[in-house]
Amino acid sequence: MHAAAATPVVTAPDLVVALSRFAATTDAARLDHGVIEAVKANILDTMSCALAGSSAPAIAEVTGLVKEWAGVSQADMWVFGGKYPAHHAAWANAGMSHARDYDDTHDTAVLHAGISAVPAAIAAGQLRGGLSGADLVAAVAAGIEVTCRLGVASKLDLIESGFIYSSLLGYFGATAAAGRALGLTESEMLNAFGIVYSSVAGNHQVTRDASLMKRLQPALAAQAAVVAVQLAKRGIRGAQHVFEGPDGFFRVYLRNQVDAEEVRRDLGTRFELLNLSYKPYPCCRDVHTAVDAVLQLRGQELRSAADIESVRVGVSAPGYQMVCVPEQVRRAPRTIVEAQFSIPYTVAAAWLDGGLELRHFTDDGVRRADVLDLAARVRPYVDEEIDRDWSRFVTPARVTVAFRDGRTAEARVDYPKGHPRNPMTLAEAAAKTRDCAAFAARPLPADTAERLIATAARLEALPDIGELLRVVT
Repeated sequence: MHAAAATPVVTAPDLVVALSRFAATTDAARLDHGVIEAVKANILDTMSCALAGSSAPAIAEVTGLVKEWAGVSQADMWVFGGKYPAHHAAWANAGMSHARDYDDTHDTAVLHAGISAVPAAIAAGQLRGGLSGADLVAAVAAGIEVTCRLGVASKLDLIESGFIYSSLLGYFGATAAAGRALGLTESEMLNAFGIVYSSVAGNHQVTRDASLMKRLQPALAAQAAVVAVQLAKRGIRGAQHVFEGPDGFFRVYLRNQVDAEEVRRDLGTRFELLNLSYKPYPCCRDVHTAVDAVLQLRGQELRSAADIESVRVGVSAPGYQMVCVPEQVRRAPRTIVEAQFSIPYTVAAAWLDGGLELRHFTDDGVRRADVLDLAARVRPYVDEEIDRDWSRFVTPARVTVAFRDGRTAEARVDYPKGHPRNPMTLAEAAAKTRDCAAFAARPLPADTAERLIATAARLEALPDIGELLRVVT
C-alpha cells in the first residue's frame, strides 16, 4: 500500500480570502472620481463593442441557441431584445462584446477585462432586480480589477502557457462582478470563486487555428460566473484554497509563476484598472504599434503602395508568435480572425487607407486585392532589442519601409494609441461608438450612439440600470 499523502500545512489565508472581501465590499461611494470615470468608460466601450459584435460571425448561432432554449425571463439580450435566463444572456452579450476584437486591453497583463465582467455584472444585477448605476459601477470595478491584478501578477507568458488570459482570468473577474451585483456576502463570494474554479478554461490554440471560439471563450467565463454566484447564493460550498492550495489555480494553470503579493498589495486603494487601454482598431492589440508606426510613416512620406519594395516589422518573440505565424497565412488571410491577427494584413490596409475600421474586417474586406498585394511584401521578424526589454508585454514595433527608389524610412512605437500614455481623445472614443452602432445586427435609432454615451456618462446617478439597457435593447 502507498502511504497517504501528507496534508499540506496552510500558513496564511489563501488569496481568495482577500479577493472575496474586496469584491463583496467594493462601494462606489468610496471609489475615487478617477476610478469611477475609468469604470464608466469601460462599460461604455464594452457595450459599444457589443453593438458591432452583434453582427459578427458566430453570434447568430449563439443568440439562436439562447432563443431556442428560452426559459425564465431574467436578463436582456442586447441588440436583439427579449429576456432570457441570466447566464444565457451573459453568454450572448459577452460574445458580442468580444466578437470584433475591438474591446479594452491591459497592455502589461495582455488581456481583455471588461468583456466578461460587464455582461456578467449586468445579467446578475437584472437577476437581483433594481440594481442602481452606482452598484453596477462597483460590481464592474471589482470584476475588472480582479482580472487585471491576476494578469499583472502572472509572470508566465501566455504563449508559453498556452492559455488566453482574457478568458482564463476572466472567470474570476466575472465572478467578482456578478457576485457583487447579486449582493453576495464575503463567505458566499469565496464559495463562488471556488465554484467557478471548476470551470476555468481558455486556450491559445483557437487563435492559431482562426477558430470563432476565440471570441466565445470569454463569454463562457461570463456564463459560468453567473451560474457560480447563483450556486453560492444557494449555499453550495466551492473549493476553499482556490489560488494557493496544493492543487490551486496558480500551480495547476500558471506553474506557480505568479507573484501573489502583487495581487494583494494595496487592494482596494490602488486600482490597476486605471492602466487599461482602449482600442482604436478592431483587431489584436499586438498589431496596433505596427499600425501606429506605419501611419506615422505614411503621414511623412505620402507615397503610394506601388512605390514600396518591402516593409519590415520588428516585434517581440511572443508578439511574432501571436500575429506573424505562419507567415504565409498572415500575408494572405482567408478569414476575418486571421486578418485580425495579422501584422502583414493590418499594416498593408493602414498604409492604403490611412487607418483601420470595422469595414476592413469583413468578408469583402479581407479579399481586397490591393491590400493582399502589399501584405505580401511585409516581412515581420523578432527584434532582439524589443524582445529583450518587452517580451512579457504587448509588443512595441519597429517598422522600416524600403521604397523602390532606394530610400528607407523607419519609425518605432512603444505605446500604442489608446494606452494611458497615449490615450484616445473623447472625440475618438465617441467616433468608435458611432462606428460600432453602424454595424449592429439590427437597425438602431439614429441617436443610439449619442444616447449610450450620455447615459453612461451619468451612470452612477441612475436609480436603475434599466435606463442604460433600454438604449441597447
